[in-house]
Amino acid sequence: MSEAQSALPVTVREAGPCGMITLRGDLGAPALAKAVKAAAGVAMPGRREVAHADGSSVAWMSPDELLVMTDPGNVDAALAAIDAALKGAHYLAVDVSDARAVFDVTGQPGAVREVIAKLCPVDMTPDAFAPGQIRRTRMGQVAAAFWMVDEGTVRVVCFRSVAEYVHGLLQDAGLPGGEVGIFG
Repeated sequence: MSEAQSALPVTVREAGPCGMITLRGDLGAPALAKAVKAAAGVAMPGRREVAHADGSSVAWMSPDELLVMTDPGNVDAALAAIDAALKGAHYLAVDVSDARAVFDVTGQPGAVREVIAKLCPVDMTPDAFAPGQIRRTRMGQVAAAFWMVDEGTVRVVCFRSVAEYVHGLLQDAGLPGGEVGIFG
C-alpha cells in the first residue's frame, strides 16, 4: 500500500535569525542609494522589488521605506554605514530585528503560489508575481510581506507578536483540500 501524499507538497519553516533595519527617507536621493550599498552591498531595489547580494537583501516596502536584511551580527555596522552615508539628511534607520519573524514556504512552484493565494489578496499567477517581486499586504488577519526567492520558495516576514498565528496559517494552507488548481 502506498503512503498518502499531500496535494500541496510544501514545507513551512522559520528562516532563523535575520538582521533587519527599517530605513525611511527619500528613495530617489543618490545619498540613500549610496547608504544602501554601503550597508548591505546591494543596489537600490525598484518599486515592489527585492534586491540580493552576498547574503544581504533590500526590499522596497513603500514609497519612502526599505527593509535592509543582513546577518544579525552585521546590524550595528550596517546602521553605522547608513548614518555615515546620510549624515545631515532627513532619514530614519532603526534595528527591527527583534520585532519581526521570517518564514520560508518551499515546495513545488504551483504549490507555494497556491498557499499564498489562499491567504492573501494578491494575484499569484506567474505573469503577475515573479521572483524578485515583493508584496506587503494582509495574510489572514495580520500584516505581512512576502517575496519569491525563486520559483519554489516564498519568504514571509511578519511581526514577531503574530508569528505563531502566521506559521499556523501557512501550515494549514498547505494541507490537502481546498485547492483552486490554477497553478499546476
